[in-house]
Amino acid sequence: MSTTTRAARLAAGLLAGGLFLSGCSFTSDNVSCSGGSCTVSLSGEGAEAEILGQKLTFGGVQDGRASLSVGGASVSCGEGESVTAGPLELSCSGVTDDSVELTAQLN
Repeated sequence: MSTTTRAARLAAGLLAGGLFLSGCSFTSDNVSCSGGSCTVSLSGEGAEAEILGQKLTFGGVQDGRASLSVGGASVSCGEGESVTAGPLELSCSGVTDDSVELTAQLN
């Protein structure tokens, strides 16, 4: 078996495993996902998380509103509000002076 064939089979297996896991649940330090929805806690300006294949960046809080960006889309949301940023719908459940907790799902 050639090295190229072996590498292609390994890549295909890893891709298939990744697709399978995307429908399941997982938890990391600041992200917990189940099905197509993730709960995220970000604290400190510039904090980032990878959610549903998208990079979410926390830009800080001003006047009780969290600044967030997904790809090229920048939005802000207050506690209890939902906004759309790129392909994600974000529901902010908690906003403090330097952190945000939200739920994200694909739009």
